[in-house]
Amino acid sequence: MSDDLNNGRPQGPQIPEIKLPSVNLGLIRLAAMALVALILVFTSFYTIEPEETGLVLRFGQYVRSADPGLHFKLPFGFERVMKVPIQRQLKEEFGFRTVKAGVQSQYSTRPYVDEANMLTGDLNAAVVEWVVQYRIVDPYKYLFQVRNVEETFRDMSEAVMRRVVGDRTVNEVLTVGRAEVAMEVSIGLQDLCDRYETGIKVDQVVLQDVNPPEPVKPSFNAVNEAQQEKEKLINQAQSEYNREIPKAEGAALQTIQEAEGYALDRVNRAQGDAALFTALYEAYRQAPEVTRTRIYLETMNQVLPQVQKKVVIDDGLEGLLPLLNLGGAMTEGGK
Repeated sequence: MSDDLNNGRPQGPQIPEIKLPSVNLGLIRLAAMALVALILVFTSFYTIEPEETGLVLRFGQYVRSADPGLHFKLPFGFERVMKVPIQRQLKEEFGFRTVKAGVQSQYSTRPYVDEANMLTGDLNAAVVEWVVQYRIVDPYKYLFQVRNVEETFRDMSEAVMRRVVGDRTVNEVLTVGRAEVAMEVSIGLQDLCDRYETGIKVDQVVLQDVNPPEPVKPSFNAVNEAQQEKEKLINQAQSEYNREIPKAEGAALQTIQEAEGYALDRVNRAQGDAALFTALYEAYRQAPEVTRTRIYLETMNQVLPQVQKKVVIDDGLEGLLPLLNLGGAMTEGGK
């Protein structure tokens, strides 16, 4: 107090002494060891799914591949695993994107019009939307041979499609040549993938939708309708031709065959009559009286049945008494 008075300043309040709690260093050490062990476990084991393969990198350098299952690697980031789906079919969409897949899928096309607008070989415009389905067959090349392999693959697909479409007319691209365009794009894209060593195998290219641009679509539809009407009329005419021509040919053939049959019948009858006359003449030459009598009897046998009333007259009798009414007698006998 004497010191405070001497200094001329009042004495302030006393600050209580704070005692820090004692630290349990053993507990901290145990928690640190548990944390390290947990990190060790989580960074040492990894799982590869059945449709994947794993590429193990040690300090950024590829060292081995891992098949599906549970595997061990060096912990704490010394080794890193990159998983690649080699058994899954992947796809890239051009000119549209699938917003919602399902029974009624929803698509978006407006932001991707530039991908689909193309110029054909006859300097016409076409909107081509397509899908490329592919698989990864070499994970090492897919990850390390090409930088930004997905973007590069899309650029190659678009370049090949524009080249193939540019070699054809708009009618080929929109109608009959779609399958040929898809096949040629698939072959050309696979050739580029092999040359760039992307590790990708192209399964197929599907032209999803090919249409003319919106400003010319009504005119194009009118032309298509006119062509379809033309084909319809041609098919109807061909059908009528196929129905009438065989019928006419059949009728003509029938008439010809009937004429030939009639001619053959007349010739055969004439030849038969001539042969009969010749035979009669030969018989007459050998026995004139017998032949004359036989001819007479045969002629009467043909003529008499057609006569209604028959009267037999005896040349040796005279007058009316020799007349014999055979018709009346036959009538009375019939009664």
